[in-house]
Amino acid sequence: MATNDLRLGVLIDADNVPRKYIKPIMEEIAVYGNPTVKRIYGDWTKPDLAKWKAILLENALTPIQQYGYTVGKNSTDSAMIIDAMDILYSGNVDGFCLVSSDSDFTRLAIRLREAGKKVIGLGERKTPNPFIVACDRFIYIEVLHSEPTTPPSPPKQTRSHKKSAAAHQPAPTAPAPVQQPENGNGAKQKAPIPDDIIEFISQTIEDVGDDTGWAYLGEVGSLLQKKRPDFDSRNYGYKKLSSMLEGAGAFEVDTRDNSSNGKLIYVRRRLL
Repeated sequence: MATNDLRLGVLIDADNVPRKYIKPIMEEIAVYGNPTVKRIYGDWTKPDLAKWKAILLENALTPIQQYGYTVGKNSTDSAMIIDAMDILYSGNVDGFCLVSSDSDFTRLAIRLREAGKKVIGLGERKTPNPFIVACDRFIYIEVLHSEPTTPPSPPKQTRSHKKSAAAHQPAPTAPAPVQQPENGNGAKQKAPIPDDIIEFISQTIEDVGDDTGWAYLGEVGSLLQKKRPDFDSRNYGYKKLSSMLEGAGAFEVDTRDNSSNGKLIYVRRRLL
């Protein structure tokens, strides 16, 4: 079964995920499969969750009411865990997306993987490492969301001021293009990649490379995520791993024609 054909159970902890991330989260999940179960958990009687209604309707999320029975205890976690196990035993999904930054779901992720299900975690950068490494893949939701920029509103003018300004207004000219910082190759300048990440990628290329050091990029990317579920080129400002390796300057990237599979990308550590 292809990865994007997976039937996914999506379980969202509303207590640990800001609502502004929901839309990009659902769009990201669609890349990995078809979300057949979509549930979001919280105490919907709380005033601070009232603004979620529009988000739930737009994304066809089923709200699960869970009262806080004890002050200081998060009963939402228990409800999600129970539902996850019920869904697991139903046999109707191939994998799970656990959306939370709470380490309480670590054991759940481990149990679901033991049952042969793919587990994708999504949470904020504050997510504890035990939950991250318990997943097959972990995605930081900050890289999925970008705040819209709104241009400042011009000051209000009275009718007399508008007439006066129009009389002295010069002929309109085309706005000057905004210049983006670029590197020598004409690409947008990226933040430097840490040395430990360069070494981590280099070691992974060596693990799957041939005698000349070349490795198929698909195998490299797969092994990188197996070693570190939270590894994502977007964490370093690059949309794709190939772009990240080219921008790092420490690797050679070679695109080769293949009669059956089209173009294939190979990489290796740049020879000194």
